[in-house]
Amino acid sequence: MVVKTRKQNVKDQPPQPNVDDRSPLVSPGTGKSRRAGKGTPFNSLLHNKNGLFPGFSFIRSKLGLTPSAFVKLGITLVLAALAGYLHWYHLSRLFENDRHFSHLSGLEKEMAFRTEMGLYYSYFKTIIEAPTFLNGLYLVMNDRLTEYPLVINTLKRFNLYPEVVLASWYRIYTAIMEFFGLPTKMCWSINRGEGMAAVDGCEGMGDPAYFYVTFVFLLNGLMMSLFFIYGTYLSGSRLGGMVTVLCFFFNHGESTRVMWTPPLRESFSYPFLVLQMLLLTHILRLPEWDRKAMWALAISNLCFMLPWQFAQFVLLTQVASLFASYILGYISPTKMQSLLVTHMITLAVCFVLMFGNSMLLTSFYASSLVSIWEPVSVCLLVDLSVCSQVMQGLVWVVSTVILKFMLSAIFGASDDAHISSLIKSKFTSYKDFDTMMYTCAAEFDFMEIETPLRYIKTLLLPINMLVVAVIAGRVRLNLCAIHQLVYHSLQLIAFAVLAMLIMRLKLFLTPHMCIMASLICSKQLFGWIGEKFKLHVMVFGILSIMAMQGAANLQAQWGIMGEFSNLPQEQLLDWIRDNTRPHAVFAGAMPTMASVKLSAGRPIVNHPHYEDAGLRERTKLVYAMYSRKSAEVVKRNLMQMEVDYFVLEDSWCTRRSRPGCSMPEIWDVEDPQNTGKVPLCTLMSRDSRPHFATVFHNNVYKVLKVPKAAKELR
Repeated sequence: MVVKTRKQNVKDQPPQPNVDDRSPLVSPGTGKSRRAGKGTPFNSLLHNKNGLFPGFSFIRSKLGLTPSAFVKLGITLVLAALAGYLHWYHLSRLFENDRHFSHLSGLEKEMAFRTEMGLYYSYFKTIIEAPTFLNGLYLVMNDRLTEYPLVINTLKRFNLYPEVVLASWYRIYTAIMEFFGLPTKMCWSINRGEGMAAVDGCEGMGDPAYFYVTFVFLLNGLMMSLFFIYGTYLSGSRLGGMVTVLCFFFNHGESTRVMWTPPLRESFSYPFLVLQMLLLTHILRLPEWDRKAMWALAISNLCFMLPWQFAQFVLLTQVASLFASYILGYISPTKMQSLLVTHMITLAVCFVLMFGNSMLLTSFYASSLVSIWEPVSVCLLVDLSVCSQVMQGLVWVVSTVILKFMLSAIFGASDDAHISSLIKSKFTSYKDFDTMMYTCAAEFDFMEIETPLRYIKTLLLPINMLVVAVIAGRVRLNLCAIHQLVYHSLQLIAFAVLAMLIMRLKLFLTPHMCIMASLICSKQLFGWIGEKFKLHVMVFGILSIMAMQGAANLQAQWGIMGEFSNLPQEQLLDWIRDNTRPHAVFAGAMPTMASVKLSAGRPIVNHPHYEDAGLRERTKLVYAMYSRKSAEVVKRNLMQMEVDYFVLEDSWCTRRSRPGCSMPEIWDVEDPQNTGKVPLCTLMSRDSRPHFATVFHNNVYKVLKVPKAAKELR
């Protein structure tokens, strides 16, 4: 179709490092494994400031590394860069193969960003198309198109810092290239087949959508470099870093979805969580508090929180895992208190940068930090034995819950109320409209049985079970060298619980399992196997078995070949742009409304970002079209919201992911008095009169004009 992260007698006092177990990343600068003047020829060059690499000698002296340690560090960084490049290439290839993105028109590229993706991208588009950057920033901070007629700060509501940064970079890039008269993109005319008009497709960094996705994939390529360094540092072996990377690739479909959904918040946020956990691992290994490391942790923590409203729930599991390690005696009160201070500072800064978003202060994460602070501070002043492990844990849980609901009541915040309802529905028969909007989607259901089976086929689950069992055994023997790994094991358990409850959250579990798999290369855990050669033979044997299913998984991904096309929606958007006023207000299914705002630039009253309490109420009023209520009630609701046009989709009336999950069936839970009646959407599909007037229709969409006064219906 187309052509073309006060001392007590606790357990985490660090042991003296074994020279054989030093991390390949760095070695102490005072190491004396060689006599002066006996280095290799390459090391001699590094010693000599007038040699081939005088710059390297300067860097090495600044880092305080021996020549051999500097070489090891260099090799590690080169391998990390290679891993990052391979992941960037892999993501780019999958995305291109799936949609033939380079050969899509500008409108088709925008339509390819469905649901939330299109909503987020629309703000990037707003900033780059504004007369100036500051004018574009003002428009997204005073937006009247997204929840008409409300004026909202979308930077505050939707965590849009990635779009602001990328838009500023795009404007700078295009301005520089234009100044020097250099081309930024290559365009061509694409014949789309009989009956379809030719379109212009552009490829290159000058194309906004191409620029946007390129930086998303570059960031996630860098993430893979961090995974290699993380696996290397945790296991003490570059082979461990390789195991982490290979496990990620072999389980790629369970590890990430950035190749299919680049604009989602996790695509920008998760790489910084990897960096944050690497820094946290380093801090847990340090014998004393380190200011630079704590600042680095705070910055990475902030970069993780700013782009994604869900980051607070992930950090809650991290704080819980750290506190569990602390009450078990594997983290000192002093270090635990330092980590809490870092988290609190980050939360406060994020609260300011998010313009006082109350959801941050009323979160379980914020309440948890305050609840942990008191028992940790008390234990700095009294004997540790007084602080019962059970008592500390119980106090934390109870005080966190009480404080959270107190803060929510004080601030009048209810934006995250649906999260509590969602968790409640997992363990009880409770259900309502909002929870069913989540639970009827497969990604918010319990983890499917196929997921652990896929982990077993690639040996990821068996290896993690073995590693955790060995860690537990070593801890029982009171081997201090591996006490730092207690946190990682507890974090793994926390991620596993989240993933089992909500399948979508396996995107945290799988990568962490890949990190834990690197520990099969750890001499601290598996030194009992024998010398290094035997350990490596075992590891390569395991990797060979892994590769059998892993290679098949990669081949399946590479075999996905597609081409994006959505002619019915294209016809809809073209009609809207050509036949409606620029300020005409639209309502309809959340995914479609994102496209209407993005590509047609029309005001909408509801959208896919379902985390706001007010938006959930607005969406419920709009979705009454798919209930069994009377047309008069639905019409009155739409008129009160000042809607001009409703985009009706028959598929939303009939489709269901499983029994009880069609829109009329979901409404039966909310509106039982009308159960048994014919759904309004069915009636409107047949004939919209006399309540609405049909002004456009094709085989997917039907646009109903909402009257402003009763006389328009005559």
